[in-house]
Amino acid sequence: MKRILTIAGSDSGGGAGIQADLKTITLLGGFGMSVLTALTAQNTKEVRAIHALPPAFIEEQLDTVLSDIGADAAKTGMLFSAQAIEVVADRLSAYDIKKIVVDPVMVAKGGDALLVEGARETLAKRLIPMAFVVTPNIPEAEVLSKHSISTEKDIHESARIIHAMGAKHVLIKGGHLEGPAKDILYDGQSFFEFSRERVYTLHTHGTGCAYSAAIATYLAMDLGIKEAVEQAKDFIHAAIRFALPLGKGHGPANVYAPFARDQDRYRVLDALKTCLLRLQQASIGHLIPEVQSNLGYALPFAETHAHVAAFPGRLVRLGETIVSVKGPAFGASRHVASIILTTMRHNPRSRSAMNIRFSETTVRRCQALGWKVRVFDRSHEPEDVKKREGGSLEWGADMVLSEDTEMPDVIYDRGEIGKEAMIRVLGQTPDEVVDKVLQLRE
Repeated sequence: MKRILTIAGSDSGGGAGIQADLKTITLLGGFGMSVLTALTAQNTKEVRAIHALPPAFIEEQLDTVLSDIGADAAKTGMLFSAQAIEVVADRLSAYDIKKIVVDPVMVAKGGDALLVEGARETLAKRLIPMAFVVTPNIPEAEVLSKHSISTEKDIHESARIIHAMGAKHVLIKGGHLEGPAKDILYDGQSFFEFSRERVYTLHTHGTGCAYSAAIATYLAMDLGIKEAVEQAKDFIHAAIRFALPLGKGHGPANVYAPFARDQDRYRVLDALKTCLLRLQQASIGHLIPEVQSNLGYALPFAETHAHVAAFPGRLVRLGETIVSVKGPAFGASRHVASIILTTMRHNPRSRSAMNIRFSETTVRRCQALGWKVRVFDRSHEPEDVKKREGGSLEWGADMVLSEDTEMPDVIYDRGEIGKEAMIRVLGQTPDEVVDKVLQLRE
């Protein structure tokens, strides 16, 4: 197991600092160690008090950990004072730590200073020249480079200035600019972009800490800098998308989300295999539409079609039973995945769906069972949506769900020219979906 040392302040609210770093390192499979530089009385709204630890005690922590356990990579966060920076730079150099991620933490989300102004020059002169990669956000990059940033060209210029201070790589995080969440990496010769769709949320506490901790962990695992940033970017994007609305201010990023998603892969596939056997043992061939059927199940915190498992080649009618061409796989069906991902945006627990043949009799049976039944009309579908594969289902489901606070059991439409009428049965799990489908047998 790779050893990652985080040198940072403590966040009593648990969302940033040492706490966020250690959670991230552990979830990504590293062994996390810590050197505290300061204690904070902190929550989602403010940093109420800071107690900086004596530089001599910071040095004692560094010597104690590194002389015994060592480190495959280290990251720095809140250092607070020039004296602390001097000690950290001296000890990391003495123990010849090569993979150092410097997160130049200067200001908390609420605006409180986490690096005294007199320490900024020390950071630039002593620690940044040792950095394998330095990861400032836009305001931090402006301070370090003394260059205003409002465009991508400004980012490039600022990165060049910071790189000239001695850092091997500079990663400027572009979250403070408009448009996609684009980060730019500079290696002294070329620029590399890492862009994701922007997530609009107030709850971003600790994102910089977790991001740099993830980069440090991946570097310790011997990934190259571009691959380390790419994977860390995916990690933090999911953590922000599924952020936790805790407290009354900036809630923390949910670093558990990408881990929970990945660890459930086997269970999701196994659940689909079991449910296919249940369907095959029942006489449901008459419920299979002309375009065939599929049963899908999404990972928790699913974001893309690749996070939804279904049956490649669909479920095909064979007399009164069904057969599958292959076992379930992730990314196997855009259509059922579109329905599931859309419903999950409204209710994250609704992670499964199956499409079945439409008939007025089946709709009435759903209603008689007391189910919540909703319908959308394809004749109202915008032309640009019709041209996008899977767009119709996403549009229809979103329209229905946006108008209703309760999650339906069934969403159907009566089709149109070239589009078969269809019923989609929804549920939290494929077992729940199959239970419903089996109640619709004639």
